[in-house]
Amino acid sequence: MTKKQPNMNVGAAILFIIFGLLFFVLIIRYGTILASGEVHGQNLSAMAQQKYLKEATIEATRGTIFDRNKEVIAQDTASFKLVAILDKTLTTNPKKPRHVVDKEKTARELSKIIDLSESEIYKILTRKGAKQVEFGSKGRDISLQQKAEIEELELPGVSFIRGSKRFYPNGIFSSHLVGYVDVDEETNQTVGQLGIEKLLNKELTGINGKLKYEGDFWGYILPGNKENVTAAKDGYDVYLTLDKKIQSLLEDAMNKVDEEYKPTKMVAVVADPKTGEILAMAQRPTFHPTTREGISDTWHNEVIENSFEPGSTMKIFTLAAAVEEGVFNPNELYQSGSFKATENSKAIHDHNKYGWGPITFLEGLQRSSNVAFARLVKEKIGYDTFREYLTKFGFDQPTGIDLPNEASGKIVYQYPVDKITTGYGQGTAITPIQQIQAATVIANDGKMVRPHVIEKIVDPASGKTVKETGTEVVGTPISEETAKQVREYLETVVSSPKGTGYNRYNIEGYQVAGKTGTASMTKNGVYLNGKNDYVFSFLGMAPADDPKLIVYVAVQQPKIKTHYSEGSIPVSMIFNPVMKNSLQYLNIQPSEQKKVEPVKVTDYMNKNVGEAQQQLTALGVYPIVIGNGTTVTRQSPSNGAELLPGEKVFLVTDGDLTLPDLTGYSLRDVMTIASLTNLKLNTTGSGYCIKQNISAGSVVVEGDQLVVHLKSPTEIEETAGDEVSEVSEEETTESTE
Repeated sequence: MTKKQPNMNVGAAILFIIFGLLFFVLIIRYGTILASGEVHGQNLSAMAQQKYLKEATIEATRGTIFDRNKEVIAQDTASFKLVAILDKTLTTNPKKPRHVVDKEKTARELSKIIDLSESEIYKILTRKGAKQVEFGSKGRDISLQQKAEIEELELPGVSFIRGSKRFYPNGIFSSHLVGYVDVDEETNQTVGQLGIEKLLNKELTGINGKLKYEGDFWGYILPGNKENVTAAKDGYDVYLTLDKKIQSLLEDAMNKVDEEYKPTKMVAVVADPKTGEILAMAQRPTFHPTTREGISDTWHNEVIENSFEPGSTMKIFTLAAAVEEGVFNPNELYQSGSFKATENSKAIHDHNKYGWGPITFLEGLQRSSNVAFARLVKEKIGYDTFREYLTKFGFDQPTGIDLPNEASGKIVYQYPVDKITTGYGQGTAITPIQQIQAATVIANDGKMVRPHVIEKIVDPASGKTVKETGTEVVGTPISEETAKQVREYLETVVSSPKGTGYNRYNIEGYQVAGKTGTASMTKNGVYLNGKNDYVFSFLGMAPADDPKLIVYVAVQQPKIKTHYSEGSIPVSMIFNPVMKNSLQYLNIQPSEQKKVEPVKVTDYMNKNVGEAQQQLTALGVYPIVIGNGTTVTRQSPSNGAELLPGEKVFLVTDGDLTLPDLTGYSLRDVMTIASLTNLKLNTTGSGYCIKQNISAGSVVVEGDQLVVHLKSPTEIEETAGDEVSEVSEEETTESTE
């Protein structure tokens, strides 16, 4: 035993030395760490801070979009996202589990509240390797009521992440103008889509803030630590020129037409002609900005992104050019029916094919005669001068309205036929917003103002206006006097029994100035002639003497029952209630309707024909001369008769009797001529003359046989529709009303 003792002492000594060295190394290492604060080149303090320092994002609120009266159009509201925690390690107290314990029960109970089946939820809850799961689109935007119902279930591991969503309280409300927002999948950021939401996405978005603090493993703030907060900067608020009341009137009217006539498209705009402010803008098809229902039907704002042939609403601006140039004589007669731009070009026709015989240019406006405006462009204004007016009225460039993706019109002005058809609204294509801007010239005493939809942009934190849009005059194509005169002429389109707007766009208590339009649809360069194949429109302003509102309505291919002339019905169903109710809402007082005073015919017997014509024209009636003499020998009506403006007075001269063109004359007028000339009259049909056996200008003698064929207006229009000839885009000679 004594021999083993020295060996044990040596072993113990060796172990003592080893452990002593290890202890010495640890002491040195510990001292070094204390002195330098680093391990392997890494700062321990920084590592600890990184482990316990937490950072949270303070989300900025997207700016609110208001109407002109501070009514909310779009705003952020609180929303909740449903999540489920599957990580068992997060539970420290079994009595208060922080993870999903019973997946079958959780799936069963949640399926009663959110729009997912029990099996779908269970599949999500049993996802392999997942520590936390979400429930897709069905688990986002949880309402407060759903949140409360789920919380009452007290399901372990089920919780909510608070966020925000865009809310559009008015539903379908100028949806393409306002736009909508969506979440970008790459950045997970809310981004504006379409309209104002897209155009002003940067201004509306704002800047997120940050919250930095020291917390434990679970994310709770450690006691005694201060928070470092960088405040969020909320997005700017945007005030639009839209008026909620007027926009709602427009949406309701369009809903009724959409339901009854089911057109392929509709657009409508209400504007203040003095300021260029757009008070309402709507279209069909449209969509609900919150649910996106209908968004796939059309992505375009048809008012500003789509150009089309305007039809006869274009005659407003041709008329304005003629009046400004001093070449529009309302009482000058011309032969209606057909007209050729050149000797070899295809003839253009009035919309009833045959015309109305010799009528004045004012009646041509009222009846929407294509021939009248073709003659104005070619013979009165001149091609080059008229082209200059197209530029002055802004038809060859975008308006610059504050909305994205504005298109420009396309002026087709190469050949003579292009030039005359452009004068009455065919061949050339323009956008509805271009028509609105051009119409401000007529309504605003010659000054053209740029349309706009943004009133101002405001910083909600300070209340300071960041940007404001004022009235911008962009041209003065015509004089104040011309604008007033044009309004007076356009008022007769609605008030005169001969006007295409008569008994359709009359509004009790208000005088309306405006113009109807009926543009043919094309397919593969060929005009269609079905009763539905038109864009029916009306561009009107009221009150006519000092317009406060411009309203443009266009309805494409409504399902009308019998004849294309019914196309004005759905247009008026929008225009009339919107214009009338909007004027009343704006407290525009009704005016007394002008009473049409009759004029008295005097005795023109034995007077010079030219003098008699001048006197009758000055009275506002139409003299029709029969014969080639210089002195009046007979007249009808006789001395003292009272006539309304626009009626005819027949004068027979002392020379050879020459028969006028009777096309468009009523049976009563034809009988009057036959009686004055002692011709034997035979008629077929009823209504208005479409054909006569003795050609116009022929010399007749008493006792000759006069045969005329008559048709009703409906029969004439139907015949015109049947006889429409197919033409190419280069020969846009179809008739428009």
